[in-house]
Amino acid sequence: MSRRWLPALGLAAAAATIGAMFVIAPANAAGGVSATFSKGSDWGTGYEGKYTIANGSGSTLPSWTVEFDLPSGAKIASVWDGSYTASGQHVTVKNSWNGNVGNGGSASFGFNVTYSGAYAAPSNCKLNGGACTAGGTPPTTTTPPTTTTPPTTTTPPPPGGRGAPYLYMGWGSPPNPQTVMNATGVKWFTMAFINASGGCNPAWDSSRPLQGSADANAIAQIKAAGGQIIPSFGGWSGNKLGPNCSTPAALAGAYQQVINAYGLKAIDIDIENSDEFENEAVQDRILNALKIVKQNNPGIQTILTFGTSTTGPNFYGNRLIDQSKALGANVDVFTIMPFDFGGGANMYNSTVSAANGLRDKLKSTFGWSDATAYAHLGISGMNGLSDQQELTDLSTWTQITNWAKSNKIARLAFWSVNRDRGCPGGGVQAACSGIAQNDWDFTKVTAGF
Repeated sequence: MSRRWLPALGLAAAAATIGAMFVIAPANAAGGVSATFSKGSDWGTGYEGKYTIANGSGSTLPSWTVEFDLPSGAKIASVWDGSYTASGQHVTVKNSWNGNVGNGGSASFGFNVTYSGAYAAPSNCKLNGGACTAGGTPPTTTTPPTTTTPPTTTTPPPPGGRGAPYLYMGWGSPPNPQTVMNATGVKWFTMAFINASGGCNPAWDSSRPLQGSADANAIAQIKAAGGQIIPSFGGWSGNKLGPNCSTPAALAGAYQQVINAYGLKAIDIDIENSDEFENEAVQDRILNALKIVKQNNPGIQTILTFGTSTTGPNFYGNRLIDQSKALGANVDVFTIMPFDFGGGANMYNSTVSAANGLRDKLKSTFGWSDATAYAHLGISGMNGLSDQQELTDLSTWTQITNWAKSNKIARLAFWSVNRDRGCPGGGVQAACSGIAQNDWDFTKVTAGF
C-alpha cells in the first residue's frame, strides 16, 4: 500500500475422474506412503500441528484420510487444507482440494489444538486405514485405464477466500486482536511489517524480534482464539529484506526464519517501495526466493502485494507477473492496492476496474480462465480516507466485498484494523479512518468474506 504517511484461500479445482474406480488399500505395506506429524507454534494453552502425507509408492494417491487420537484434555480447534470430524479424542481428516498426490509428491494439512496441562503429541496415527509410518501401498484400480489419461491442472489456488485485514503492532494504538475477533468474527490478520535488521535478518519494523515482542504476543493471542496470521514483508517505509539479502537463497532463508517462528501457512510480500518494486534485479531475487520457499514448504501459499493504476497493473506490476511465470515462482495470489492512484472519485468503480485489469493480465500471462484468474487475485483497500483523500466509506467497502464474494477472489484485505475506528473530519490518521463509523465496522464486513 502506498502508506507514505507511515513512520520510518474451497476454490481449488477438484481432480477430474478419469474413468477407473479406485480402491484405496490400507497404508501398511512396505515402501509407499506415510503421514508425518510436526509441531509448530505453542502458546502454552494450545499449539499448531501439521501432518505431511508423502507418496513414494510409484503410483498416484487419489485421496487420503488421516486419523489420530489427541490426549485427554486436548481438543481440536480448527483444521485447514482438509475437512475433519471429531469423536471424543479421535480426529479424522480427509483431503479437500489436495487429494491427488502424484508419485514423489506430498500434501499436508494443518490444525490448531487447545490443551490443558502438559503438551503431548497426537498418537495412533492411521493413513487410509493403515499405519502412518513409511510403507503404505499405492491405490489399485479395478480395471487398468486404457485410452484415458490424467488431466493436467494448474497449481491449485488457496482453499477458499480469506478476509485478512492488516494489523500493525508498532503504530496507531494497536488494538487487542482478541477484542477485534470477538467483536467481528474475523479469523485471519495480515500482520505488518517485517523488514531487515542489520543486513539480511528479519525483524518487525527492523527492530522488534520475532519472539518476545508485542507482535509475537499478538500472534499467540490470535492463534489461541482459533485464528491465523499472514506476515507481511516490506511496505512503503523502512529497510527492506529484498535489497539487503544478496541472493535468492539468502532471502528465502530470511523468509524461512519467520515461517519457522510461527508455523505459517501463507506469507505476503508487500513489494511497493521503489527500492524493490522498481528494481528489476530485486524483483527477480524476490521471485526466485519465493520459488525456493515453495519447494521447501509444501502447501504454503505465497502472496505478492503491489500498487496499481485504475485500469490494472502498471509497467512494473506487469513485469512482476510476467517474471513470476518466466522464473517458475509459482505465486498463489497477486494482490493489488487500489488507492492512492488518482482518479478515485468512485472507489467502487475504480477498484473493480483495477481488479479486472489484473484479471486480464493474469489471463494473458498464464492462459487462465476468468474464474481461475479471480481465484489467484486479491484486493487490499484502504478504509475511510486515503492519503489522497479518496473516500472508501462503509457502503463502498460492502459493495467491494460483495463483488469479491461473487467473483470468488482469493484474498480481501484493507489498511488497517488500527484505523478501523471513527474520527469524522479527522483526515488521514494512524488510529482512525477519518470518517464517522463504529469501531471495527470495516473488519466486520471483511470477516463476512
